[in-house]
Amino acid sequence: MRVIFKIWRQESAASKGELRSYEIDGLTEDMSFLEALDHLNEQLVLKGEEVIAYEYDCREGICGQCGVFINGRAHGPHDNMTTCQLHMRSFKDGDTIVVEPWRATSFPIIKDLVVDRSAFDRIIEQGAFISAKTGTAPEANAIPIPKTIADAAMDAAACIGCGACVATCKNSSAALFTAAKINHLNKLPQGKAEQHQRTKEMTWQMNEEGFGSCTFTGACEVECPEGISITNIAEMNARYLKSKVFG
Repeated sequence: MRVIFKIWRQESAASKGELRSYEIDGLTEDMSFLEALDHLNEQLVLKGEEVIAYEYDCREGICGQCGVFINGRAHGPHDNMTTCQLHMRSFKDGDTIVVEPWRATSFPIIKDLVVDRSAFDRIIEQGAFISAKTGTAPEANAIPIPKTIADAAMDAAACIGCGACVATCKNSSAALFTAAKINHLNKLPQGKAEQHQRTKEMTWQMNEEGFGSCTFTGACEVECPEGISITNIAEMNARYLKSKVFG
């Protein structure tokens, strides 16, 4: 299998970047997309050229580190899939595949396809945890939580923080990410003691990082690998108003 990769190369956030073309042969349909990039890097090493920088960790669709734009879509052509779960069978022999980094002011490029997503970490630090002392862990069924609430909390907690929602949003909004992190804790009994403080401080940090405003186009939900619903954003907005009154 032969393809042409058009990959964004950029030395740093301060330098000018460009798309460069690389024709690569010897791929198979069973290769993952990241394995194809590995193969390309091996060829570049043999030629004495600088390898392409890109992020990955688990390669199992769990960590979210691998996110890039592929032919104009976050994580590639399929819904609810991370880049590392994408396989070359999704492309045809001879295809040209354009690979770009997440593009958002709050995600400055470090090098090539690698961006700095530490803005997400700073939002997390403002309250995406429970600090109330609860003693030893209770028996699993000791705190009755309706199944609908438990399911909704787990659905929000599924966010892997990949940043696809920000990168695909025309406003570079982090509302879906922040809402998921707020809601999954605020829904549970253990998180309610700090719910108003959590909501105010995390939304404040989101704005402080320079992310854009949400206009509910729904692009974030479409590209989210975990399929997290934008109803979480509406819920976060309602919680924010309550926090201004009761917090």
